[in-house]
Formats: sequence, structure tokens, C-alpha cells
Amino acid sequence: MIDLYRPKLSIVIPCFNEVENIPTLIQKLETIYNMGIEVILVDNGSTDGTSEVLARELEIQIPLIKYVYIKKNVGYGHGIMTGVNVARGNVISWTHADLQTDPIDVVNAYSVFIQNADYENCILKGKRIGRNMFDTFFTIGMGIISSYLMGVRLTDINAQPKMFHRSFVEKLTNAPNDFSLDLYILIQARHNGYEILEYPVHFGNRIYGESKGGGTLRGKWELIKRTLVYMNKLKEKL
Repeated sequence: MIDLYRPKLSIVIPCFNEVENIPTLIQKLETIYNMGIEVILVDNGSTDGTSEVLARELEIQIPLIKYVYIKKNVGYGHGIMTGVNVARGNVISWTHADLQTDPIDVVNAYSVFIQNADYENCILKGKRIGRNMFDTFFTIGMGIISSYLMGVRLTDINAQPKMFHRSFVEKLTNAPNDFSLDLYILIQARHNGYEILEYPVHFGNRIYGESKGGGTLRGKWELIKRTLVYMNKLKEKL
């Protein structure tokens, strides 16, 4: 049953050194602010002036947009979970500030998510379309390796958004602080019997700033190493 005193959806957006993307992000968010959706912008320890731009852009308060400041960057996962833990929505999601996934796609995904009669026991994740062949094959390969090592089917692990009923938060008590968070939430869903739904989202090119994950060859290599190390640690706990 939906609590009428809660926003229907909370969208957590971590912002780490995204100073050039913030104005466009805020403009896009203004188009959804009257839909009963809570947006939580988490400045994840930025050092490029993101904090100042967020403060300026949000000087005129926009209903249901929150700003959370983290002084020191501890990691991607820590930033997202800081936002998740203050989210009030009946359904909680996260996406990125780089605008490679449009925030309106999160809203559209929500409409599909709640049509599932058992959405409280489901996780929705994005399925990226419009990517180049190399990135697509890399993602497929990572999915195959991760599925084999963890013993559960995993695909397009790092696609956004991630979306779930707020009751799922209690299963995220040992969430990692780094980029392994996206893998962690899907494994937790599988091990707790949740159905994983996929929603196709157009994945555009980053216009400003640098990729924080696996956007470059070096980044992909680091992503592989991080993922393998984390999966080995996680297997010991399961």
C-alpha cells in the first residue's frame, strides 16, 4: 500500500566533479519537479566547483529537490547510499549526473515498474541501447564472467537506473563504498528471490567531464580488477 505522505519516487543522483553538467541536469529536473518525485542531488566530495554551482542553481528552492553534501569522497557507492538512506519515496532509484542516461527515462521506467503487480519484490535496471560495438561486447563479457563466478544470471550490470521498493533498502546493509554497488544490488536481488526487470534506455555520449567508471581502456581494466576482487570477497560472505 502506498503511503500518501511519501513521494511516489525518489531519484538519487551522485555528483562528483560534474560542474559543467549541473546546469543542464537542473534544467532537465525542473521538467519533472511537479510530478510528485523527490530528487536527491549528492555532492560526493567534488573539488571542481560542483558545490558552488549546485548552491547557485538551487538558490531558488525547487520543491522536492534535496541537496546533500559530502565533504570527502569515500566512493561512488557511499555517495549513492548516503542519498538512498535519506530518500522518502515509496520507490527509490538512482542514476548518474553525467546525463548519459536522461532523468526522464527514470520517470518512464517508474511507470513501467509499478505496473508489475508484485513490484515490491522486483528490481528494475536499465538496459543500455545505442552504444558502440566495443562497449557492448565488453559489457556482455563482464556479464558472462560475473554470472559464472557468482552463480546467478547478471546482465548489463552498470546500466542505469536502478530502481526498487523502499523495503529493499534493509537488504543493503553491507553495501560497498565503491563502484561495486551496482553489482552488489543485483546479487542481493537474486539471492533474495527478487525478479530483475530491464528497461531499455538510450545511452548517450558524455558531453562534459571525465568518466568515473569504465569509460576508457584503462578504466575498463581497473573495472575488471575491482569487480573480480569484490566478487571473491562477496562469495566468501554468501
